[in-house]
Amino acid sequence: MAAERSLSRLSPALRRVVIGCGAIAWASFSNGAAAGLQAVAQGRMQAPSENFIVTQDAYILGPGDQLQLTILDPGAKDLGGVFDILNDGSASLALVGNVVLEGLTVNQANLWLKSLYGRYLLRPDLNLRVVRARPIQISVVGEVESPGLYSLTTSEISQTEGGPASTISGLPTVVTAIQKAGGLTLNADLTNVTLERRLPGDSQQLRQAQLDLAALLQRGDKRQNPFVFDGDTIVIGTALTPSSEVMELAAANLSPQSIEVNVVGEVVQPGRIELKANTPVVQAILAAGGPKTWRAKRSDVELVRINRNGTATRELFSIDYSQGVSSSRNPPLRDGDTVIVNRSNYARLSDAIGAIATPVTGLVNIWALVRLIQDNNNN
Repeated sequence: MAAERSLSRLSPALRRVVIGCGAIAWASFSNGAAAGLQAVAQGRMQAPSENFIVTQDAYILGPGDQLQLTILDPGAKDLGGVFDILNDGSASLALVGNVVLEGLTVNQANLWLKSLYGRYLLRPDLNLRVVRARPIQISVVGEVESPGLYSLTTSEISQTEGGPASTISGLPTVVTAIQKAGGLTLNADLTNVTLERRLPGDSQQLRQAQLDLAALLQRGDKRQNPFVFDGDTIVIGTALTPSSEVMELAAANLSPQSIEVNVVGEVVQPGRIELKANTPVVQAILAAGGPKTWRAKRSDVELVRINRNGTATRELFSIDYSQGVSSSRNPPLRDGDTVIVNRSNYARLSDAIGAIATPVTGLVNIWALVRLIQDNNNN
């Protein structure tokens, strides 16, 4: 009955074509095939995606894929061959013309072509396979060093900032994509990673899956590191407080291995130094020789950080050698941070007296000393 209702909506010419080819193939696609046959009259066929079973994690065809069509009927083998899906998602095939295959899985496209060739062949048995897959383009956003759009292949050279380069062969995974984006930041929440994937069809619907990379690193749960498909989006969440355990695990191969920071002010060896990733403020000061005796103000250490949006933040901390990694007392440093160890009151007064005692120019006099001492007392 469904096939008869669909036939009634066709033009008389198309109705005769369907009846002449047999209604068996027609009934299997009902309303969807009616839309497809109407497109034949316009020289373009759009597959009726609503009549196919949605396979959530199957490969979805798209522009750039190269396919091979094999017609199993011995008398129609010449109709097959290798073809590419064009930028508009269509492919030009012998006998049936332009067919839109974008958004379909391989099985869906196979069924769709079988229905189309069934209009002309008594035995429309065929086989469709992917000869060359298109490059995988994905988006990596959130707490990674270089968020953006990336193209992945089956042979990648992966290198987090400051880490050793390694060649990765095979289909790319979530971890491959994160490494391609420079690795995780110190604010990344490994337990809050979202993978967004397009579903087959032309509705542009997405399916989300939550991943736990901490389980991958701690227990080797490879289910948390699935293969990525073209069009996937990976979102790395932000942790409310840094976890020393998670940061230590992430530093293995998911975050930069080394960073460069500036440690200036009242330290023994001020300047730009290279440190291991996740180094906290206190350890960076020790790496610069430690604070100068009597001159460093241990309760007035500044951390100046330039954010991605161009703004700068300034926070004050105290030097406490017994304090572990803490976002509020001893935060881990990022690449490019500046740590300033300010002068103590004794150092300010000493510098002021030294400036007066040294006869450099006539600009410094007793009144300058008085002003310096007043400023020191006010602070």
